[in-house]
Amino acid sequence: MSQLLIEGGYPLCGVIDVQGAKNSVLPILSAALMSDGECSVLNFPEITDTYVAIDILRALGAKVVKQQDCITINAKNADGYEIPYGLMRKMRSSIMFLGSILAKNKKAVISLPGGCELGQRPIDIHLAALRKMGVNIEENHGFLECSHSGLKGCEISLSFPSVGATENIMLAAVKADGVTDIYNAAREPEIEDLARFLVKMGARIKGAGTDHISIEGVSSLSGCTHRVIPDRIVAGTYLCAVAATRGNALLKNICPLHIYAVTSLLKEAGCDIKIYDDAVSIECDKLKSVPLVRTMPYPGFPTDEQAPFMALMSIASGNTLFIETIFENRFKHVGELLRMGAKITTEGRVSLVEGVKKLHSATVQATDLRGGAGLAVAALAAEGSTVISSVEHIYRGYENFEYNISELGGKIKKI
Repeated sequence: MSQLLIEGGYPLCGVIDVQGAKNSVLPILSAALMSDGECSVLNFPEITDTYVAIDILRALGAKVVKQQDCITINAKNADGYEIPYGLMRKMRSSIMFLGSILAKNKKAVISLPGGCELGQRPIDIHLAALRKMGVNIEENHGFLECSHSGLKGCEISLSFPSVGATENIMLAAVKADGVTDIYNAAREPEIEDLARFLVKMGARIKGAGTDHISIEGVSSLSGCTHRVIPDRIVAGTYLCAVAATRGNALLKNICPLHIYAVTSLLKEAGCDIKIYDDAVSIECDKLKSVPLVRTMPYPGFPTDEQAPFMALMSIASGNTLFIETIFENRFKHVGELLRMGAKITTEGRVSLVEGVKKLHSATVQATDLRGGAGLAVAALAAEGSTVISSVEHIYRGYENFEYNISELGGKIKKI
């Protein structure tokens, strides 16, 4: 397993481009499985999760070709319906293929998904919705065996605005008989991006980006070309890293509206933020604490940004209360930050961060994707050289991580 060696204390300054969105490209790759033609996806992020998705597509019989940041999928003859166990265990987002496989081939066999262990993330909402659409689902020794004689449109009211459940229902509904209405739907930008891709393929979708999405089923979907939106979580992480090192940087290829919840708190923390059409600049001289950070579904503060922002607040003057409302085990990075000199008290889903003047180097372990990114933010600001292990978690979501940090003047290398 690789490790990252980060020498802290160097301000991050310069210009970098932000990659395509991980949480957008994965359901889009799943949607491409249903096309009768050829789909080209631009702004494709080079991260391990997307390569797992490619392996799943190929295992199902699709032809996949990658050239630079464009990936082309031809799934016309992809008649596979079973995702190999090893691939399902590598990535929780693999559950996104369930709706598209059922829509294309009327049956699916998958294991329960793997991924970061952030606490219980039950897929019951997914399964209940699919059952309502006419899918028969049986659990057999950790595998889900699903089949149907025809998907039926219906009304589905989600008990929680789950992004994954909303996407799975959309994927199944585009080829269902009749109209499917999703109430209390997730409103994340990635939902809108998936809808745009599906509409280009010939789907009929209204309301994506609101809490009521209506999908009228069609008999077939064609190929298309689509550019994935920028990754708002990656953008927020780099903004936190620049602020933590008291740097000055410009991040390009960004949709500023998508990261408003982060940039507004960074302004409150004393950062000078300038917003452009497709870029954001940040400069930070002094850092003060933000009293409260509460994670919420979009457009609230994203749970995926909690760890990087906590690392930032650990060196701000004052106290910050973090309330995690999405996942019950999303404070695993706290123990590692404590090793670096942070002062944090945690109880349940609440953490109190008392800012310290400086962090010191340590040997720490990335516990999950965003927790690992948070440790990198802390290491870049800390005195001395920090070693982060289990960095395969970071590579699941961050493209060219060491290169981008180096481009901004950070001292980082893989060992």
